[in-house]
Amino acid sequence: MSSVLYDTPGPKAKVRNLIYTVVFLVLLGLALWWVLAVMADKNQLDADKWSPFVTDGEIWTTFLLPGLGETIKAGLIAMVIALPLGALLGIGRLSDHAWVRVPVGAVVEFFRAIPVLILMVFGSALYVQFTDVSSDVRPLYACVTGLVLYNASVIAEIVRAGIHSLPKGQGEAAKALGMRKGQIMGYVLIPQAVTAMLPALVSQLVVILKDTALAGAVLGLGELLSMNRQISANYSNTIPTLVVIGLLYVVLNFALTGFASWLEKRLRQQKKSGGTAAPAVTVTDKTGGDGAAVAAIPAQGDGSDVVTKD
Repeated sequence: MSSVLYDTPGPKAKVRNLIYTVVFLVLLGLALWWVLAVMADKNQLDADKWSPFVTDGEIWTTFLLPGLGETIKAGLIAMVIALPLGALLGIGRLSDHAWVRVPVGAVVEFFRAIPVLILMVFGSALYVQFTDVSSDVRPLYACVTGLVLYNASVIAEIVRAGIHSLPKGQGEAAKALGMRKGQIMGYVLIPQAVTAMLPALVSQLVVILKDTALAGAVLGLGELLSMNRQISANYSNTIPTLVVIGLLYVVLNFALTGFASWLEKRLRQQKKSGGTAAPAVTVTDKTGGDGAAVAAIPAQGDGSDVVTKD
């Protein structure tokens, strides 16, 4: 059986793939052994450097958990703002009106081209010069500002690509039924595109969580990675601290992707169940001949809705 990406390997290809896998695992094991040997030579595997994460609860309550909470707070605020803003920008880029489409496209391309770190730095400078935001929360404001401006622009492109990936017949059928552009977008295109866009959206949400570390490194935000400096200063265990922080990032992002996978599965199930229960609208000519169903657009009544055409 062949797939979209590759043909099913034959007997020789299977043997070759098995050899490649064994060689890769051997090289990976050697690399891991070398890393552990170097860490042992530098006394980084000593128990006193790792034991504080198990025996000393203050390292969690004072540093790691507050830093994790700050990371989640900054990431969630940025997500809540960037997702609807990106959706609006993406829809704006699809507008039939040039006075909407062109400025929105310029905004998206501008902020998408600027590194998020520069946006954070500029945001911090603007808050210093033109607002009276307290210095205690200014790093959070600047972090969220940079994340929103950059990621909303990227999400706009994801939304635009997701809608463009749908068959043209969907929009044309809805237009033939007399639906306005807003109705076509809200009731036909976007609900179908959400499932296709979800993997890319989740990847961008993971990027938002990870990019909060930039604000900790440059703006002094007390997020998770920035706690490495304080923990290392108190316990002299830089490498173990970075390993633990890296594992926390893995767990956090894995939880986010796991939730997104569950949500995508639910949406697909609802789409299948809804598609079988809802009748399709048919188009009938005035001469009496039945036309074919133009799209999988459910009728709002009892299934007998008929649209006539001249």
